[in-house]
Amino acid sequence: MASTIQGLHDADVMTTRSVMTRKADVRDAVLKVVSGATRSLAIFTGDLEPGVYDDAEVLNTIKQLVLSRSYVRIRVLVADPERALRRSNRFVHLARRLSSFVEFRQLGEKFLGRPEAFLVADESGVVYRSNRERWDGVADTREPAVARLYLQDFDQMWQDSTPAPETRRLSL
Repeated sequence: MASTIQGLHDADVMTTRSVMTRKADVRDAVLKVVSGATRSLAIFTGDLEPGVYDDAEVLNTIKQLVLSRSYVRIRVLVADPERALRRSNRFVHLARRLSSFVEFRQLGEKFLGRPEAFLVADESGVVYRSNRERWDGVADTREPAVARLYLQDFDQMWQDSTPAPETRRLSL
């Protein structure tokens, strides 16, 4: 009887953590974490990971977040913004149209050696990869203590970064 009750309890508990090993896993985790956001996104990336941040469903979710609230803030720290632009990333094009809500900065020189990539949503959701050149990582939609730690790290890097004017160029 106790094992039956325990089994029912385990089924009722909603799993919020996921392990990522492929690009599709990262894309799905980003979509899930962004879907739960209501106020802010902080994205630390090498080049906006083509196939993740420029995925149509991810872009639509970000667009809906911005259009549904007037106070949303999206900050994007990019280690190599020129590389993202060379690949004609659709996230950059969307951000140009929503420039009141999305701000890009180029990672400061003293942080250029940082290998990880992460997303923090609302001081709660996290998508983290220790090496941005690989797809292995973890994601959690409800991990406020960890999210706050990554957000503090992000804020420190943000303060030492510079605006990335190349992301504001208009497409002709």
